[in-house]
Amino acid sequence: MTASCQEYEVIVHTSPGPTCGTFNRLWLSLIGSEGETPPISVNEGDHHLLPGSTCPVLVRASGPLGCLILIRLHLEARTGFPNLDWHCSHVEVRRLAYRQEGGRGGTGPEDTAVQVFLCDRWLRMADGNVELRSGKLCLLKDETEEKLKQQRLRLLQHQQKLIRWRKFVDGAPQCVDLNSMSELGPNLSYTNKSPAANLHYLKGFASRVDAWRSYAELELVFAHSGHQNNIARFVKAHWKEDWYFGYQCLNGCNPLLLRQTHLLPPNLSVTCDMLRPFLPEGSSLEQELEKGTIYLLDYEVLDGVPANVINGKQTYLSTPLCLLHLNQRGQLLPIAIQLQQTPGPQNPVFLPSDDGCDWLLAKIWVHNADFQCHQLASHYLRTHMMGELCCVATLRQLPEVHPLHQLLMPHVRSSLQINLQARASLLAVNGVFDKATGSGLQTLPVLLSRASERIHYRSLCVPDDLMDRGVDKLPQSYYAQDALRVWDTLHRFVVSWVDVYYSGDDDVHQDSELHHWIADINTHGFTHDSGFPQSFQTKAEVSKFVTMIIFSCSALHAAVNFSQLDFSLWMPNCPASMLRPPPQVKGAVTKDDIMSFLPDVNSTCRVLMVLSMLSQPAGNFVPLCQYKEAIFRDSSHRRLVEEVQAELKALSDDISERNSHLELPYPYLCPCSIENSVAI
Repeated sequence: MTASCQEYEVIVHTSPGPTCGTFNRLWLSLIGSEGETPPISVNEGDHHLLPGSTCPVLVRASGPLGCLILIRLHLEARTGFPNLDWHCSHVEVRRLAYRQEGGRGGTGPEDTAVQVFLCDRWLRMADGNVELRSGKLCLLKDETEEKLKQQRLRLLQHQQKLIRWRKFVDGAPQCVDLNSMSELGPNLSYTNKSPAANLHYLKGFASRVDAWRSYAELELVFAHSGHQNNIARFVKAHWKEDWYFGYQCLNGCNPLLLRQTHLLPPNLSVTCDMLRPFLPEGSSLEQELEKGTIYLLDYEVLDGVPANVINGKQTYLSTPLCLLHLNQRGQLLPIAIQLQQTPGPQNPVFLPSDDGCDWLLAKIWVHNADFQCHQLASHYLRTHMMGELCCVATLRQLPEVHPLHQLLMPHVRSSLQINLQARASLLAVNGVFDKATGSGLQTLPVLLSRASERIHYRSLCVPDDLMDRGVDKLPQSYYAQDALRVWDTLHRFVVSWVDVYYSGDDDVHQDSELHHWIADINTHGFTHDSGFPQSFQTKAEVSKFVTMIIFSCSALHAAVNFSQLDFSLWMPNCPASMLRPPPQVKGAVTKDDIMSFLPDVNSTCRVLMVLSMLSQPAGNFVPLCQYKEAIFRDSSHRRLVEEVQAELKALSDDISERNSHLELPYPYLCPCSIENSVAI
């Protein structure tokens, strides 16, 4: 071997999954600071890219490479064989140095350090050349090789051509400009859910466009579809009771709307005398407002939006104002419900002392309004659209080697697939919003736009939101207690991660990629004065914003998604549509009349089928912070990951222990049951 010739022992590792292998021919080049090798075929002869296999190859460089910094991979289909994607784990490279042996003039290989080039992703022939880096994650300012700086920029430019923005709804965050799952590619996809068991008992009702004949019919369907759900059975037993109505405002599938009020809305037609019977003896409405025991649900975002037509029948929406009082037992009880925003003689205020049917129907109308706001604002906007907004910006502005790219992507990656599917089915013509909910396709853009206008950065940050709404210290606010603890744990983890790469606030100032990222989010996100940071000045600001994203796409989504079936299986507790207008007088509704307000049979079952599917974990479910990506096993991250996993495990144990002593089922926010990603 000549002095100028260098040899490298290269070992290519295929990931162990059963479909990770490929028939394709793999070409490999080594790229150094001073030169590169011509492509060499890796899998020839007896070497195959089988799942879990290793393929060794000897690479000879005819000229100096300098410092080895990149490996270029390229797949080529074989004639007569399927063109299969390949999942590469990593590539190891060891330079073979030679020493003189025993004065005989011979030479022998001398051990040198092994360089590891992580891949941990799918490669396709259509991707063309794929370059793997050796070394740690780093900020742009810490790049030492000009070729690596150029590669970093080149990859972002390529991503920005592939991943583009598209407007979904005027005034709401934008989405990814892709038309099909094939455009998404395997690295941004996830495994579909398993079918829900109770679909078997619901899917046969598609042809029944008539109303439910009686509660007995509803109970028969529930006996089959809900009999194994402890929470749903509890809901069915207690849904009419005032204390459980208030409990659901705190711990139901939409615990984000209730807020403390010290001043009554001017359009709520209540008087002190009207409410005195429902307050502590000797107290007054003014005193209770001052003490902070009065809470409000206000669905003004629905005011004036068009209601859907289902099975050829006009449905109706209300815009309730609901006052609740925190009593001396720590229970939150509704004390007044006005079903429309504009006061007047045809818009009475319903009270707990009214006829039982009037009061029950008023509470049903509140739950119907809550269903619309929950599905489109609390669920789709605040978790799904937020995840997609941050995922697209991350792919476009933060290269894979950026530490925040690696931290964020496990939590936002699959938002692209689930949202593409939602826009093509659930939110499209003939989807569930078109055919089965009160807020149909005409309402959808109006409601999403209005809800986006009402989003503020503080409302997305758990400590700020709970304090602003005055629910952080309520004795039965288990969602608030658990959400705050999960937030605090995630925040400590993010702060530690940021500390590894940003030595001080000056590093934040110098990170141009970070500033392009937040600018992209602001440009294509909430365009009003949302309070979102326009730029980052400190490490603390970065840590808080990243924690907000991770929480929204994991814990918050788990809370508003996984629990929705529990509270909806008994349909009168959470009707998706109403077939008669809100009552304009009191005393005109009987028990039998209430059934005529509720959704038809087929639309009821269609909604429950969708909620059943949404409540199933993804096939590749990964609990919160139980990362599968190799980068989290790196020595610089392992301790941080192990610490947050231990904290979340202890928190889960505490929550489970507390819940075991509660008198009623609670769909708790248990970290071990929260998926890393929004796509659940």
